[in-house]
Amino acid sequence: MSSFTLPPIYDNPDGGWGPSTSTNFPEEFKFKDIPYAPFAKSDKLGRVADWNDLSTDNRQSAAQAQNARQAFGSGTASAFAYFHVEDESSFSLVDNKATVPRRGTGFNRGRGGARGGSAWGARGGAVGTGRGGRTGPGGGRGMGQRTVQSGRRGWRDWEKNNRSREASVVISPSWQVLEEIEFHRLSKLRLEVDEPEELETYGRIFAYDKTYDRVTTKSEKPLQVVDRIKYNPTTSEDPVIQQLAGKNVARVYTTDNILSVLMCAPRSVYPWDIVIVREGNNLFLDKRDGGPFDTVTVNENAADPPQDPVPPNPNNPAEKTTVPETAPINTATSLSLEATYINQNFCFQTVTENSPPAPVDFSRPNPFYAPDETEPLASCGYRYRLFDLGITEDEDLKLCVRTEVDAFVPGAGNPREGQGLVTIRALNEFDPRAQGAGGAPDWRTKLDSQRGAVVATEMKNNSCKLAKWTVQSVLAGADLIKIGYISRANPRDNTRHVVLSATSIRPTDFAAQLNVSLANGWGIVRTVTDLCMKMPEGKYVLVKDPNKPVIRLYAVPADTFNEAEDAEDEAEEDEE
Repeated sequence: MSSFTLPPIYDNPDGGWGPSTSTNFPEEFKFKDIPYAPFAKSDKLGRVADWNDLSTDNRQSAAQAQNARQAFGSGTASAFAYFHVEDESSFSLVDNKATVPRRGTGFNRGRGGARGGSAWGARGGAVGTGRGGRTGPGGGRGMGQRTVQSGRRGWRDWEKNNRSREASVVISPSWQVLEEIEFHRLSKLRLEVDEPEELETYGRIFAYDKTYDRVTTKSEKPLQVVDRIKYNPTTSEDPVIQQLAGKNVARVYTTDNILSVLMCAPRSVYPWDIVIVREGNNLFLDKRDGGPFDTVTVNENAADPPQDPVPPNPNNPAEKTTVPETAPINTATSLSLEATYINQNFCFQTVTENSPPAPVDFSRPNPFYAPDETEPLASCGYRYRLFDLGITEDEDLKLCVRTEVDAFVPGAGNPREGQGLVTIRALNEFDPRAQGAGGAPDWRTKLDSQRGAVVATEMKNNSCKLAKWTVQSVLAGADLIKIGYISRANPRDNTRHVVLSATSIRPTDFAAQLNVSLANGWGIVRTVTDLCMKMPEGKYVLVKDPNKPVIRLYAVPADTFNEAEDAEDEAEEDEE
């Protein structure tokens, strides 16, 4: 086997870097007949110059760079110069003018961007940009004009995706940030939870009217205004949960509305907040009155969601008169209120109250209906269910949640035993041409023939809302979700609506289509629970950042939000 010998290492007797000038240095390591240009780290090479641009600034930069090169290694750098050989002597530069960009190409942003007849923005081209700068199939005159605007931005177009949303609650400087968790970390959590135990049932539910399953766009039905009362109090104000907490049946108490938001947190875009109160070893997850839990969002996950009008700058008087007013019925706030109104009335309308089959009463009456109430109750059943969040058999961590069902399907089994229960929800169409529509097709022309395209668009634009509805149905143990498709009778009128269709789907199947992982949701709930259990007794607020995919846990004073409630109570007393 051959051996390896290290070559000899010669030290520079002059004490510097590079080849030695000493005569004692070995002859074979001297550089012979090779020019050497001295270099120091302090030498400046000058600025980079654009030799193709003959403007004054760049000519000066080129001259400075050339002078720097001449100063560097002067006298010896010429030894490295390159000389043309005979074969290259015939080469000459023909044109050194800067190239002028041609107008009308698809890559040239500006006024001429739509005139070149390219597929990026030509009138009648195969591919064009849709409303709000989105790309999509088609062409036509409108898309060519919209492409011009993508290069030459319209009024406040640059603000559409850069507008900062306000938080759902005012963050006080006295609040202390305890934890900050990004959504990508929440998406990696997993916890498998077994089937729940049913504790108690309350309320009365009516049968679902199956005639709405046969409604089409050609036989639409008007959406009626039905006067009914439906209660959805927060966790701490629920008398049943207070009784269960007194018996220590669980350590965490909440409602399906609050729990679904937490389990679907990575899909949320709009801000929200959950008030968490720790009393002893118990946690209560509450909502605020008038908060984001009492309304339904519209196109929250769309690429260009509905926007509220930007308030004018009080320091700029000119802006008060020049800012165009947004159509009030298509703003984010107006659409949310409209969607809430539609969901309530569609749920009240699609049950049979005065015809067989008879309503079903659960084991106990509605716990929130006072004896002096005179208005009729809506069809609603409350199921208090117990979920075990423990990882090991010895760990005692149970969660009690109040769930809701809206009706039952006749002939599908005994509703008192959890058979044939239904949750009823509604999707709404406002104006396919309005800003924030999310590229939704016209339901009146596509719902019967291309229902898959309509459903796919809604799953994209309302991913968070549909995921929360699915989780609520699974928590309640419902067999079906009834989803209605409600549209405006006139796109310019948000007070009159019609029912175009209704469909039913199993919650587990819908969860698979939406890619909703219940194990991930339970992992998020367990993580938040562990964080709060490590804290001392007190009040905390879990806040979704309004503009970032982040949630933060704050420690707040015990009287937080109590002052606002007291003020509301005083105002109500004054009105009486």
